[in-house]
Amino acid sequence: MRERDVTKSAFLAAVLARCIAGSGSVAVGSNSPIPAAAALLAEHKAAGRLTVFILGSPRHNPFTDGGREMFDFAAQGRLDSFFLGGGEIDGTGDINLLRTGDHRFPGCYGAPYLMALVPNIVLFREEHSRRVLVPRVDFVSARGSGPEGAYRTGGPKSLVTGRAVFRFTDGGFTLVSCHPGETVETIRAETGFDFAVAADPRPTEGPTDEDLQLLQGPIASALAPLYPRFTARLLRGSHA
Repeated sequence: MRERDVTKSAFLAAVLARCIAGSGSVAVGSNSPIPAAAALLAEHKAAGRLTVFILGSPRHNPFTDGGREMFDFAAQGRLDSFFLGGGEIDGTGDINLLRTGDHRFPGCYGAPYLMALVPNIVLFREEHSRRVLVPRVDFVSARGSGPEGAYRTGGPKSLVTGRAVFRFTDGGFTLVSCHPGETVETIRAETGFDFAVAADPRPTEGPTDEDLQLLQGPIASALAPLYPRFTARLLRGSHA
């Protein structure tokens, strides 16, 4: 598949799908079309070994009480992966979902709870800039690690942006791959926090031909009732 045939959303969905490979269950919150596409792509490739829950979906949402049941599911240790974003994300994995200055974000809802319980939290923010990736968040909605002595089974394992992929270990981020057109230098210039660099940072692997066929076919069809404009414009590349 030619590079120009790959939409940015399809590219990021394939990247996010690899971040949850090996999971037995993954949940996707509301208003999260790219993570939803990633979860369904991972489901197709897992050959029945991955269960996907998408809040608001008529086909992939067994919960009858919305997020409350999902939180119980996570507390029982039955949820392996979850995607979280943030108006701000800092170098310790803390996220801000409340406000910065006079600008309000949507709010944290269950983010602190899920961050502490779900073993594989994938942080995702398409915008990669010093405005978003900051030295310290203005308000801590959910902590990436700690506090010392606290019981927690979860936390971030990776951060995917529109420019790069980071791994989270020992309380900090390591750059592991740069998206096409990016370098370590361009990533560093647009990142407000310090980060380590893997010994062999590589170009981020995009979707395979099979991935694209799945994204543009059955996955787009499955998500169309929930995200019609996303599936038409972004996954399929239509300008309608």
